[in-house]
Amino acid sequence: MLTIEQCAQYQRDGYLVIPGFKSAEQIAALRARAEQIVNDFDPNESRTIFTTRDQESKTEDYFLDSDNTVRCFFEEEAFGPDGELRQAKALSINKIGHAMHDLDPVFHTFSRDARLAEVAVDLGLQEAQVWQSMYIFKQPGIGGEVRWHQDATYFDSTPISVTTFWFALEDATKDNGCLWVEPGGHRGPLRERFLRNGRQIRMEKLDSTPWPDDSTAVPLEAKAGSLVCFHGLLPHYSAPNRSAVSRHAYTLHVTDARTAYSSQNWIQRDASFPVRGFV
Repeated sequence: MLTIEQCAQYQRDGYLVIPGFKSAEQIAALRARAEQIVNDFDPNESRTIFTTRDQESKTEDYFLDSDNTVRCFFEEEAFGPDGELRQAKALSINKIGHAMHDLDPVFHTFSRDARLAEVAVDLGLQEAQVWQSMYIFKQPGIGGEVRWHQDATYFDSTPISVTTFWFALEDATKDNGCLWVEPGGHRGPLRERFLRNGRQIRMEKLDSTPWPDDSTAVPLEAKAGSLVCFHGLLPHYSAPNRSAVSRHAYTLHVTDARTAYSSQNWIQRDASFPVRGFV
């Protein structure tokens, strides 16, 4: 599936952009299904926001129990001082997560793709295991910042194998909050781990290496339909979206079954709901 040059670029930079991986029809189907999920979501069920800041104190049961189901989360700026939504519900949701790829037929069809299995093997994932899916809205005007982080923080294994498959469902630009990455940063250390023991969670600091800045970070602008793959140790970030247009994206987090998946990762599976691959 991937060329020798693409594999070499991934090994060198820690990421790869594959334009035109998904068709307009596939994207439209996924977006329509996400719209339906949000439409059916009752805001009174939960007003939980999603944030990557101060997760130890802001993580709620609603989030922890979303590990193996499908739930909606609000943007940080969705609510006014009166506790009411500032704008329509459809323009207030940060993301849907975290098991649509296994539980929803439309998301399952999008995620279970023989070509993804081929890409995974080319990237070194001989026995792919898809742990998490997220539909990210990056809403116009209030789309929240996602701080610098590494996905291995949340999907630790020995050795580290987590790889992210990030699909642009709309054009991602610097104006609407595209990803920023540090080329080659995947060769650095894991800085922190998000650990779960029962209902208790904590962020364990592992390394004091500073996060990238404007001198080393580069934007990953991507056209709708593009697939961005990146290594679990690659530092990445996205700025708030203050533009008038959204930046919808869909992500899958995948490890290799040949590596030892940590029992302290926040998402776990057992025989009643086994983790599966791309096919």
